[in-house]
Amino acid sequence: MNRLFELRHTDTHSKARAGTLTTAHGSIQTPVFMPVGTQGTVKALSPDELVDVGSQIILGNTYHLYLRPGAEIVERAGGLQQFSSWKRPMLTDSGGYQVYSLADLRKINDDGVVFRSHLDGSSHSFTPESTVDVQRSLGSDIMMVLDECPPYPCSEAYAATAVERTTAWAKRCLTQFHASPGKFDFSQTIFAIVQGGTLPALRRTSADALVQLDFPGYAIGGLSIGEPKPALFEMVDICTDILPQDKPRYLMGMGKPEDLVEGIARGVDMFDCVLPTRNGRKGQVFSWSGTMNLRNAGYKEDWRPIDEQCGCYACRNFSRSYIRHLFRAEEILGMRLACIHNVFFYHQLVARCRDAIEMGSFDDCRREFYRNYEIRTSPNQMATISL
Repeated sequence: MNRLFELRHTDTHSKARAGTLTTAHGSIQTPVFMPVGTQGTVKALSPDELVDVGSQIILGNTYHLYLRPGAEIVERAGGLQQFSSWKRPMLTDSGGYQVYSLADLRKINDDGVVFRSHLDGSSHSFTPESTVDVQRSLGSDIMMVLDECPPYPCSEAYAATAVERTTAWAKRCLTQFHASPGKFDFSQTIFAIVQGGTLPALRRTSADALVQLDFPGYAIGGLSIGEPKPALFEMVDICTDILPQDKPRYLMGMGKPEDLVEGIARGVDMFDCVLPTRNGRKGQVFSWSGTMNLRNAGYKEDWRPIDEQCGCYACRNFSRSYIRHLFRAEEILGMRLACIHNVFFYHQLVARCRDAIEMGSFDDCRREFYRNYEIRTSPNQMATISL
């Protein structure tokens, strides 16, 4: 049995699965949603509130924490958990996504990435080895390899080069991980990242090569960057068909509630996305019947909670009318309540799926979700969903 990941249940009608991921800072029940804490904090929420809403693990961003406050500060504080007072597991990405998102500020070559800080324009270099070293200093339970995420759309030649580079960097990251001692008295682990754009052959090439390296866990990267949903889910299916059954699978940057349900159906264990907090700060909230924007005038005298099926702090204590008033008055509490609700909803969604997998009723759970949840997207975006 993999000592990091125990696969406990599998669905009979899909690839959905439930397991336990064990880290130095606690065990995680999967499928799991991971709130994004880019700067070492999930925006608008305190660590105690994250625990209250059911967060098992959160993310930090290597690129941003390297620039501010600096990995050496975090290391001297005792690692990210001690620095941020978040005592549960943490995952850090490698900065690879910023290679994609800050394209105007970086140059890539086979050795790594040279980039200019978005804060002050200063020049910095990330190599596979240095990103491992930084994440050793951050003390995350799960660190990610440095990878190259090609844009969508891009040429097959560009995507192929990115796959080759990502594989070579993964080898270097793994070598450095084994060669570099940890900074703290707890263990860390490292995941590889499958790339390949929306090209099936390249996805298979990338997944096969990384599986041969025998990483403890695997992520599926380079998706949810503008490609059609049918192509996205096709790539996920290809990857989960190849990735080992006894190791955790992480779909990076996903997504909307329906994306989580479909990712779970395709055998994904871990998800992260900024939507619950980013959209919450703008007034959009998620409910079991779909999304709503609490800034809208229709909620001016709506005394109901955000969602009458929800048990979060916001729904137990406040009305849509009051939260709309807070947004209109530009009071910070409005953003905080919306974020509390949204993160709670995401955790409840994956918990329902997890419970259903364990009880052998995931197919019914998936159908029930779609009976009630209004998806505001074009039909072709959801064309691959078959119930």
